[in-house]
Formats: sequence, C-alpha cells, structure tokens
Amino acid sequence: MNIGVLGGTFDPVHIGHLVLAEEVRARLGLAEVLFVPAGRPYLKEDTSISAAEHRLQMVRLAITDKSYFKLSTMEIERAGPSYTVDTIAELKSQLSDGDELFFILGWDNLEDLPQWREPRRLISICRLVAVPRVGYPLPDLNSLEKTVPGLSERVVMLDKPEIDISASVIRERVARGLSIEHLVPEAVEKYIGEQGLYSAGN
Repeated sequence: MNIGVLGGTFDPVHIGHLVLAEEVRARLGLAEVLFVPAGRPYLKEDTSISAAEHRLQMVRLAITDKSYFKLSTMEIERAGPSYTVDTIAELKSQLSDGDELFFILGWDNLEDLPQWREPRRLISICRLVAVPRVGYPLPDLNSLEKTVPGLSERVVMLDKPEIDISASVIRERVARGLSIEHLVPEAVEKYIGEQGLYSAGN
C-alpha cells in the first residue's frame, strides 16, 4: 500500500491543501493521504502558531467527508521540535513490509532539503513528491544530487497543481474582517468564526 504524507502547521488548513492532497493521491495512485499537523516546527520556533487543539480540529473538519484522507496526531503528541525524518521513521515502523511512504513537499522545500535533518536517511525510508510552489523555480536536481546523493531516484517531480493560497493571507483577511469563503472549507470557516481565531483581538 502506498501512503502519502502531508505535513504542515495547517494554521489554518485550506482548500489548497485539499486540492494538493487529492491531486497527488490521484496521480500516484495512493491508498490514502495522512495529514500530519506539526507540533513545534523547528523552522518556525520564533513564530506564533495557533494551539494544537484548534489546528487538529480544523483538519478533522476539512477531511471528514474523504475516507482516504486521515489525520495523524503524532507530531502534536511528540515532545520537542518536529523533524520530518523522525516522523517518517515512526510512520514507517507502523507499516507492513512492502508499504511505501510518499512525503509531499513544495519545490521550495526540496531546494532546502540539504539543510534538513538527516536528508540522506529521509530519502532512504520514503519517496519524496515535489509539487510546484507559486513564485519558486523548478529545483536543480543535479545540484541537489551532489549534496544528497541518490535524491534524483527517490523524488517524483510534479508540474501541478499550482495553488496560490496561503494560510498567512487567510489569517490576515480574518484579522481585517474580510471573507475567506472559497479559501477554506465551509466547516473550517465556521469554526474559525466560532472560536474567534485570527481576529484582530487575538
């Protein structure tokens, strides 16, 4: 069984995340896609993010009608900073022989892979699926191969979908009292309003 893994702070989860997960699932024939909200992302330690309970609930609401989308609370429950290689290793240990993980990341993140924790180990325990990020060029695999040998054989490069939706813009729109209809699922929009998330007072 092939399983996709989509990580992120999901603050909030939005339509772009869902379109991306659906596209990768369909293109690669994945059995399911795991949404893995980050606990304490080490690259965002200086950034304020919403409480884990809110981010988890928003993902639950967003994927409730898709049986092949699953929520993993693994990184939320783990103490300390969240490193992708640790998450993938833990997920891998729970799978059966022959199951394969496909970690989904943006072109921009792939370009930064040499700075990640244990990138060589990461590509040895999962495949990478690199998807476009608006405003970022196609990564130079030849250059990356020099610092992470074997990468080119372990990455699937996709040319779509190109999604121009960002969580930061959504948070900003809420703070300004603007509509976020069509940017997040209806249930997530309702939850944000009920909980007062991202409002100027918060």
